[in-house]
Amino acid sequence: MNSQGIKGPSYKFLHGNTKQVFNMTRNCLRSPMKLTNCIFPRVQPHLHLWTKTYGLNFLIWHGSIPQLSLNQPDLIKEVLNNGNELLYPKPEPYPYLKKLLGDGLATIRGGKKWSKKRKLVNHAFHGENLKNMMPKMVSCIENMLQRWEHLDGKEIEVLEEFRVLTSDVISKTAFGSNYIEGREIFGMLTKLMSIMAANTNKIKLPIIGKFVKSSDEREADKLALKIRESFVEIIRRRQEQIPNGELTGYGSDFLGLLVDANRDSDEDKRISVDDIIDECKTFYTAGHETTMVLLTWTMFLLAIHSDWQEKARKEVFAIFGEKPPNVEENSIAKLKTMTMIVNESLRLYPPVLVLRRITDHQVRLKDILLPPNMEIQISPLLCHSDPQFWGEDVHLFKPDRFMEGVANAAKTTNVYLPFGIGPRMCVGMNFATIEAKLALSMILKRYSFTLSPSYVHSPIQHVTTRPQHGVQIILHAL
Repeated sequence: MNSQGIKGPSYKFLHGNTKQVFNMTRNCLRSPMKLTNCIFPRVQPHLHLWTKTYGLNFLIWHGSIPQLSLNQPDLIKEVLNNGNELLYPKPEPYPYLKKLLGDGLATIRGGKKWSKKRKLVNHAFHGENLKNMMPKMVSCIENMLQRWEHLDGKEIEVLEEFRVLTSDVISKTAFGSNYIEGREIFGMLTKLMSIMAANTNKIKLPIIGKFVKSSDEREADKLALKIRESFVEIIRRRQEQIPNGELTGYGSDFLGLLVDANRDSDEDKRISVDDIIDECKTFYTAGHETTMVLLTWTMFLLAIHSDWQEKARKEVFAIFGEKPPNVEENSIAKLKTMTMIVNESLRLYPPVLVLRRITDHQVRLKDILLPPNMEIQISPLLCHSDPQFWGEDVHLFKPDRFMEGVANAAKTTNVYLPFGIGPRMCVGMNFATIEAKLALSMILKRYSFTLSPSYVHSPIQHVTTRPQHGVQIILHAL
């Protein structure tokens, strides 16, 4: 790599560059930052420093694993558009991520199994199925707003509010239950995510690490087993509903489609119980986490920018009037201002901070010859924060940069990556953005809101881009 002009920080024995990454991140989080959207130097300080030092493409080490940090738009397009199975598949997930998501759609390498799962999950989030989920979303949002009825002039912490909301939405739309029933699973998944976040830059010692488990590893094993048992029970209950006459099929929700595929007579379409569990874990985790932080950061931005809050409110009233959103009229698609706001929120605070691929064999990426087993890492936040792509106002909240759509928002394409691009683009993108637009629309019709003086600006990487201390908002009833 060095002979091809790809530089990077030197390899350190055993740990690679992980200790440097850990120390830089820890130093950044010792104190809050100013109220600015320039979060890249804080959330990914190592990439900020090494991009300045070595350029857009450079080599780093995660323990003994070489990683090419790739942030050049034409190369990003090449990798992500060929990221299914032949050239740049997904790498084997790190052990904690494997426990969290298993071989779900987000982590599986590729090939026939990926294609089978992708078709199945695509069907679950496409067209009529997604439309049928929207009334349940509206119902969950109404329940949240009922909790807010006596909070006029009061402070609320919206990260926690949206945690409950998105958990409830996924439980009802995907599994036919509600937040209270799913609370135990969510609690265990949340603990597992926290363990994973705490161990991101820890490298196991060779030989010894294979035989001696840390307390975090033992705790993660217990949680993974309990989560599996909980999902097995949910699947069993659904399967029993047919003999009991409660259902004529397994149901049209996400779980029903998966259970139906488990019983498919066509072996090419059939999936195992473990496949069902992995997809359930993936949807619970990714669907809930992504929408939660999207809603939180959008509320934060609108609380600061009252002009855009008012523009969005006028649009909502113009389209919906006094009534709840009507899913039959395709009214969500008419929310042009809201769409621009959500897109800009995803640009400034992208939920996913790293997209990972790997080379199965030696491959030529434009002018770069990559050896086998080279990990490729792409940072959406780096791409979203670069003034050469977005202009000198890159850190300002300017939703109108998306007035002509995503394709024309930046000076070049392939630098807007909140959900990735290519065949492995996030299948739940429409689910997340529709839920966010519904929630924001219903909130804007009842409240204006401002940022509380108690808010402390401290974005962090905790699986997704999260506010370390939550986001405190003051509600004002209309």
